[in-house]
Amino acid sequence: MKNLVIVESPSKSKTIMKYLGSEYDVVSSKGHIRDLATTGKGKLGVDIENDFKPTYEVSEDKADVVKSLKSKVKHASKIYLATDPDREGEAISWHLADELGLDLATTQRVVFNEITKTAVVEAFNHPRQVDMALVKSQEARRIVDRILGFKLSKLLQSKIKSRSAGRVQSVALKLIVERENEINAFVPEEKWTILAKFLKDEIEFDAELSKLNGKSFKVTTKEETDEVLSKLGKTFTVTSIEEKDGKAEHRYPYITSTLQQDAANKLFFSSKRTMSIAQKLYEGVALKEGQEGLITYMRTDSTRLSESFVQVARDHIEAEYGKAYVGHYRVKTSDNAQDAHEAIRPTNIAYTPESIKDYLSAEEYKLYALIYARALASLMAAPKIKNVTVLLSQHGYDFAAKGSTITFDGFYKVLGKYESRQDKRLPLLTVMESLDSLTTEGKQSFTQPPSRYTEAKLIEAMESNGIGRPSTYATIVETIIDRGYVTLDKTETSKVRYFKPTEQGLLTNTKLAEHFSSLINVEYTSTMETQLDQVAENHMDQLTLLKSFYAMFEPLLTQANATMEKLQPTKTGEICPVCGNELVERIGRFGKFVSCSNYPTCKYVKREEGDKAQPEPTGESCPTCGKPLVKRVGRFGPFVACSDYPTCKYVVKKEKAKTEAKKTGEMCPECGHELVERQGRYGPFISCSNYPKCRYIKRLPKTS
Repeated sequence: MKNLVIVESPSKSKTIMKYLGSEYDVVSSKGHIRDLATTGKGKLGVDIENDFKPTYEVSEDKADVVKSLKSKVKHASKIYLATDPDREGEAISWHLADELGLDLATTQRVVFNEITKTAVVEAFNHPRQVDMALVKSQEARRIVDRILGFKLSKLLQSKIKSRSAGRVQSVALKLIVERENEINAFVPEEKWTILAKFLKDEIEFDAELSKLNGKSFKVTTKEETDEVLSKLGKTFTVTSIEEKDGKAEHRYPYITSTLQQDAANKLFFSSKRTMSIAQKLYEGVALKEGQEGLITYMRTDSTRLSESFVQVARDHIEAEYGKAYVGHYRVKTSDNAQDAHEAIRPTNIAYTPESIKDYLSAEEYKLYALIYARALASLMAAPKIKNVTVLLSQHGYDFAAKGSTITFDGFYKVLGKYESRQDKRLPLLTVMESLDSLTTEGKQSFTQPPSRYTEAKLIEAMESNGIGRPSTYATIVETIIDRGYVTLDKTETSKVRYFKPTEQGLLTNTKLAEHFSSLINVEYTSTMETQLDQVAENHMDQLTLLKSFYAMFEPLLTQANATMEKLQPTKTGEICPVCGNELVERIGRFGKFVSCSNYPTCKYVKREEGDKAQPEPTGESCPTCGKPLVKRVGRFGPFVACSDYPTCKYVVKKEKAKTEAKKTGEMCPECGHELVERQGRYGPFISCSNYPKCRYIKRLPKTS
């Protein structure tokens, strides 16, 4: 009998198998095996009146997986659950144990943050039990999201035809809509700057008017600008040269949100694509040495690195770039961070991106190279920068010219391809030196509205506001796009795409704000995440959280059901060509469409140009039900049928023109009947006249 190890991914099982001996059998559950049922009151799978008791059912597509696992469990000497090291992974382990009838007291739970031999062997040497506090936290989240999602979605579907709502997705939509409202309400303000252009030692540079008589000074109108320009001559005097040392901001290793942001900005990957590629890198890639996990777990909000990695990485930096490039290890603290496991980093510093490039897909290589460079940069010395500010003056007006040069490249040595920075050099100048300007001019500009959210910026906003968790960012973004609440559009000048709310998204946000403002907002959503963390840490009871949530939600839902106005179809002023009633504009799953106001009695839908041909009335009545007959176009061409299909399935039959089989004068070699020439879907052929009793066919020679 072997030890049975259950993981959630086939790729992960293949990698782990490499590190364990022949006495282990590693199998995959292929993700979650079960979820809340869609039965019971309200089809919630949650008995609200019985302390929110959940009912779980095995997913339809996992029935065979569960059957196979139960068979393997019977023949295993010891069972290990090795799912991912987060709440979702903990919940998968508990569901497996519960469904397979395993004793939680004896079932071994193993957790590792990276799939390497050292980490896996260490985890199996120190197994633990399933952490029920983490399970209860995940279960509470799932119950809250099921209740709110099902009940709120049902309300919106019936009232305004919106497809869904959710605890977090609706707040993400709210952020996008609020930004759009800011943009629409923005009033540009006029700005003017006065610039002087100079040339010395073949270096051309600009200086901007900043002070008058030693005090900050700005011009805001053309009149003020012209007045200043009228007082200026060509010759300026260098009155001040100030040099300051500067450093670039420290680069921390990636957490989930920053990886998704940089992958979007630098590699143009969606958050969903980024996480899919990262999952493959984490679970293992086939290298020359065999299957290897290349990065640590990619769902994390901690910038912490293991001591062993820090030491190995520092040695690598010193050997590769020199001692001057070795920096200090820092950890960035955050109120929202769980710090359950490490930042995202390579598992083996020896696996440089170039050394394993041939084993990776193009996208895997790009993402791995980004992760590798950032982890290395987090342990490297910061670049040193010399900043210079020169004041060039006349008549009390001071023009500031600013330059900067990198005197030591530091972590730019490895981040150069992602964060290019160019020197802005000034010529060698001395105080009291005179310099003639090439031009002096005023430039008009206007203040700009805030930018729409990119995917990266939306994730950054969610993280900073404590909305969602690392494992949910990509799903949230995908959901609001899929529901038709936002579009993600490119501009003409940029590859980066920006969120813009649709009409349905604006309507959905408005109705939620009217009826659920105390629940669907940043503050409450962040508080809920904090409470879920407290459940995970055994500082709050699961039932307390659920009761508190429902006590707030249920009255709001009851009130909204009674008072939210139902969206009525908009009249178009056109008449239905089938039944004569008025046409109206409705909102469907794929957006707006025009149909008959007499639906469902009349199912006429107006098609846009380029759509399928619309049923055309024939002027005759159906002999079965009396409704109008219409011409339709089907897969086999035009036909006439009842306009009340599918209630009435009457179709005018066409008389098929039968093609007479031509006698050939030959006899069938199998049954002796005469052979005939027939017409088939692929052209003429010769067969027995006694078909279907005799199925002899004589192939005709191909014609060129």
